Amino acid sequence: MGGLTVLGELRKVLPESPVIYAADLAGLPYGTKTEAEVAARVCGLLGRMAERYRPRLICIACNTASTIALGMVRDVLEIPIVGTVPAIKPAAALTRTGVIGLLGTAATVRQPYVDRLEAQFAANKHLIRAAAPGLVDLAEAKSAGEIIDIAAVEHEIAGLLADARGKDIDTIVLACTHFPLLEPELARVFGANVRFVHGAEGIAKRIAALTKGQPFEREGHDFAVVTATTKTGRLGKLSDIFAGYGLHEVRRF
Repeated sequence: MGGLTVLGELRKVLPESPVIYAADLAGLPYGTKTEAEVAARVCGLLGRMAERYRPRLICIACNTASTIALGMVRDVLEIPIVGTVPAIKPAAALTRTGVIGLLGTAATVRQPYVDRLEAQFAANKHLIRAAAPGLVDLAEAKSAGEIIDIAAVEHEIAGLLADARGKDIDTIVLACTHFPLLEPELARVFGANVRFVHGAEGIAKRIAALTKGQPFEREGHDFAVVTATTKTGRLGKLSDIFAGYGLHEVRRF
């Protein structure tokens, strides 16, 4: 469900653009997989989808997949590929204390890609990284209508606050597209003086720039494709969620 945070922003800037939303339920979660597993899955899946649907552009709305496989996918597919990477640059511009937290999956926080972003944009800041993989499941549960236990959120972010300078954090990078779905719960835990930064708005603007001047025509309703054979009840819930984002059909891929 994480990619819906990106789709929501895209709808604001390109409401007329036709969209196919791909939810890789069969591959969830990416954050606990090895780099080789993520790269193979993302490249293979997007290759098959590109061949079937012939999109003009692909957005990888996942930090883990992007930090691992973005370059590989760009090498294979001859269309624009927009990735999702931790918003360290804007966080570095916003922080007043100079201490930035970064919440992501275990796979994302250890990537050399993140090392390079830190060196380029936050070399004079103190960046604290923490893996919070359980937030993915909590975000999925919230999307399905479940009530989220704040204690569970507190448990997941404990690693961030355990750092010697954790109390000085004033800006947090949500380095997983699932995490903005939990921003109200995270705000309750961290308090009103902490700001959250993620890349969805910037990604939407990038897609708009790359497709500027191109005509958009729909041949039918926008739809979602899922990679798992889901139970009828689960499929019904997904249909309700996706409909709120203008996706009026769910197909199995």
